[in-house]
Amino acid sequence: MGKWLASNRGLPWGFSVILQIPGSGGLSGSAGSLSGLLGEVRNWFARYVFVLRDSDLDLLALWAVHTWVCEETYTTPRLLIDSPVPGSGKTTLLEHLGRLCKNPVQMAAVSSSAMLARLTANEIRTLLIDEADRALNPKKPGVEDLIAILNSGYKRGGTRPVLVASKSDWVVEEMPTFSPVAIAGNSPLIPEDTRSRCLVVRLMPDRNGKVRESDWEALEPIARELSERIQRVLDAHKDQIRESNPDLPPGCVNRLKERWKPLKRVAAVASADWAMRVDQLILADLESARELAESGDVQLSPNLQLAKDLFEIYNTEPEFSPTQHLVARLIRHNPDQWSSASFYGKDLTPQRFGRILSNAFGVNSLRWSDPARSRGYHKRQFTVIWNQLGISPVEPDKPDESDKPDGDLF
Repeated sequence: MGKWLASNRGLPWGFSVILQIPGSGGLSGSAGSLSGLLGEVRNWFARYVFVLRDSDLDLLALWAVHTWVCEETYTTPRLLIDSPVPGSGKTTLLEHLGRLCKNPVQMAAVSSSAMLARLTANEIRTLLIDEADRALNPKKPGVEDLIAILNSGYKRGGTRPVLVASKSDWVVEEMPTFSPVAIAGNSPLIPEDTRSRCLVVRLMPDRNGKVRESDWEALEPIARELSERIQRVLDAHKDQIRESNPDLPPGCVNRLKERWKPLKRVAAVASADWAMRVDQLILADLESARELAESGDVQLSPNLQLAKDLFEIYNTEPEFSPTQHLVARLIRHNPDQWSSASFYGKDLTPQRFGRILSNAFGVNSLRWSDPARSRGYHKRQFTVIWNQLGISPVEPDKPDESDKPDGDLF
C-alpha cells in the first residue's frame, strides 16, 4: 500500500494537485472516473448545502458514494447532520442524500423498532432520519430499541431477533439491520455509543445566499441521472474497494477506525488526492478528540463516569457511606448524568446504582454488623478499580477493624 500522507495543512481544501504515490491506486482510467465522480458529487452538495467547514463537502461526497458499496466496506458509519439552530438546511441535505444514496428511505418520524428492522430485512436501505431531536428523544417510549437497531446495523452481520407468526405458532426470525443511516437534528441528544459510530457534518444558516434553492421540479431528472452514474461507477469498482486496505493515520484505531476506514477505502481507490483528504479529516477528528480529553469536556460511558464521580465524592465523604446517601450525592454532583435532566430522563435510583456497580465492576453493597447503619459502600471497594481505570493511582487502604463488615455481601 502507499505510504500514509501528512496533513499538509497549508493546502486549501479544493486543491486540484494529484499526487502519484506508489501503491496508492494512482489514476488509472477506472480510478480516475471514480475520482471525477466524487468531485462531481462534492460540487453538487456545494451548490445546495451550506456547511460550516469546506472539508465537510468531501465527507458528504464520500459518504453518499459509499452507500452503494457498504457491503464491500464491511462497516457503514452513521452520518450525524447537526446544527445549533433550525433553518440550517438539514432537511434539504437529507433530500439530496435521498436522491444520491442507495435505496433511500426518508423518515420524518420513526414509529417503532419493528418497522425499522423490517425496512432493512430484505435489502440494504439508506435510512434518512429527520428531526432526530424528537424522533430519538431518550424520553420517548421505545427509543432504546430504536437506538439498539441503529447501533447494531453499522457493521455487516447485525441483526434484530423478532417474533414472526407461522401457521401454528410464533417463531423467532433474525432480521438483518445492516444499512447506512443519516441522522439530522438540532444538537440531538443521542447516547455516546451511537455518537461514537457517527461522522459529524455541521450546518449553519446561509445568510448570504451562497447556495442555490433546491427546485426539485427542475432538479429531479438531473439528480436521477447522477444517481444512476454513481451506481454504474461504483459497480465497476466494487472489487477494488473490497480488496483495498489503505493505511490510516496513527491513532486511528478501534471505533475511530471502523467509522473512517470505509471512506478511506473508497478514496484510496479513487486517487491519492482523495485519500489525502480523508487523512486530513481523520487528523482533524483526532485533534478534536484530544482537545476534548484535555479540557475534560468529553462524554464518558456511564460505567466510567460513575467510577470517576465516586472517586470525587469519596474525597469529601466518610470512608463508608449508605447507598441512599451516595445516590443523592451523585445526583447533586453530576445532574447531567444522574438526574432527571440526563439522557435517561429520570433520577438515578439505588436499584440502578447497584446494578451498574454489580454488573460493571462486581461490587456489591455491604451489610454492616451495626444494625443502625444502612447498607452501603466502603471506599476500599473502589480503590483498585480507580487505580486500574487510571482515575487515580490510589493504593488500597489498610484494613480498619472498626469499619469491618460482617462478611455478607448484598
